[in-house]
Amino acid sequence: MTIDARALEKRDLLYLAADGGQGVYQALHANGWNTLIARSIEEARTLADTRRLSLGLVEFDSLPSSKALLGLAGNCPPDMHWIALLKSDSLCRHEVREEVSQVCYDYHTLPIDLDRLQITLGHALGMASLRRRQRHSTKNDNPSLGLVGNSLALKALRQRITRLAVSDAPVMIAGESGTGKELTARALHHLSRRSEGPFVAVNCGALPASLIQSELFGYERGAFSGANQRVIGKIESANRGTLFLDEIGDLPQQLQVNLLRVLQEHSIQRVGGHVDIPLDLRILAATHIDLERAVAEGRFREDLYYRLNVLHLEMPPLRERVEDIELLAEYFFEAHAKEKRGGIRGLSPKAVKAMRLHAWPGNVRELINRMRGAMAVSEHALITPEDLGLGHLMQEAGGYSLEQIRAQAEIGALKRSLSQSSGTISLAAKRLGISRATLYRLMDKHGLQVAADGSNPQAAPPRLDNVAQYVPTPRKTSPCSAASAPPAPRQRVQEAAACSLRPPQRGGHYRR
Repeated sequence: MTIDARALEKRDLLYLAADGGQGVYQALHANGWNTLIARSIEEARTLADTRRLSLGLVEFDSLPSSKALLGLAGNCPPDMHWIALLKSDSLCRHEVREEVSQVCYDYHTLPIDLDRLQITLGHALGMASLRRRQRHSTKNDNPSLGLVGNSLALKALRQRITRLAVSDAPVMIAGESGTGKELTARALHHLSRRSEGPFVAVNCGALPASLIQSELFGYERGAFSGANQRVIGKIESANRGTLFLDEIGDLPQQLQVNLLRVLQEHSIQRVGGHVDIPLDLRILAATHIDLERAVAEGRFREDLYYRLNVLHLEMPPLRERVEDIELLAEYFFEAHAKEKRGGIRGLSPKAVKAMRLHAWPGNVRELINRMRGAMAVSEHALITPEDLGLGHLMQEAGGYSLEQIRAQAEIGALKRSLSQSSGTISLAAKRLGISRATLYRLMDKHGLQVAADGSNPQAAPPRLDNVAQYVPTPRKTSPCSAASAPPAPRQRVQEAAACSLRPPQRGGHYRR
């Protein structure tokens, strides 16, 4: 029989016991545990930090105060698991139950049953090691991309980014607000042959209309009042690198003409200048609006649309990456660790469940904001659903499936936004941080319609055909035929409505 060498290795364990716990120490040491004894909280903190420990055993009744464990755990590595040793009658006290449930992975009642304790310790160490390896693999899974998650949607996105990065053709990155379009653009740049060159990002929707031309193209000295020196514009500064035009749908019509010339001639003229300046750059563009609809309505040039949309990337919304939510939350918890209140160790299981139930209309940007807010105000060792502003989801969760709960959350958000916007679709979409096309799709999915007078949205009357029988309108060969353009992107309704929201598959462990 072959014995795995790792099974014979000593497993590190921090044992906090005021009296030294020699009896427990000897028993654990004889069974393969490299037990490090700490007789005070300060000593335990030092050992946990210097030895990078993953597991701790603490005699709860020997702690100096009922809140000592909370303070200890808050100053140790966040992925360290604690097992409490305590008397059975100690669990009769509310403050003990609360602290143990918030801080500890598990507990063991005295007197010690060594076999049972070893099983508990083994489970805890295994889970701590698994979480540490998962975080490590997530951070190092193609670090040039910086996209956190292991969902199928994100893996497919990474693969497509890798394929498109080798080309110099323009890329259009589409997706809802907050999905990480600029992060994806940076990944394309870092994986391309232009990675040593500059990456220049421009938010077309944030530049004042009166300054956008000079910001993008630069200007010569004396071009206008106050132009005392030559200034290089954003486009020229991206030469030999990558230019990222965010919110390209907000670019004014006149600037669309100028940008089209850049794409055709590969050169620019500064404002007030007469010399063509040759350019060698790649252009990436992003939008959260439906550009095909904008073309059909005459708000965006058709020729520019085709010049920019040579290659296409679609960013998946967070609600389609449910299995990534916990990983993202842990990643941002560590990234903003300096902002957290002392003693907070991470997320409670209920908080994770609430986050999986939430519809996330603001996507990853909303998740970051909720995490930072919870880290600043939480008074618990583990962040609760209430800290995240998601407590209502747990109250509504009883007896319903994940799909039903998330659907109700989406419907509630849609109704509130439409009501507050008096039925104005563009304002409602802006409130939710999504495109109008996405709002139309969600309204159709849940059977919502707005009355002509802008009153509260109501459920649409039952259809004679069900989703499976629905025949979509054929897609137009050209998006610019405004006269025949449908009022909403109906072509994708069947696919979106028929797609079920699958609950994530989670592993479990046995806990005594």
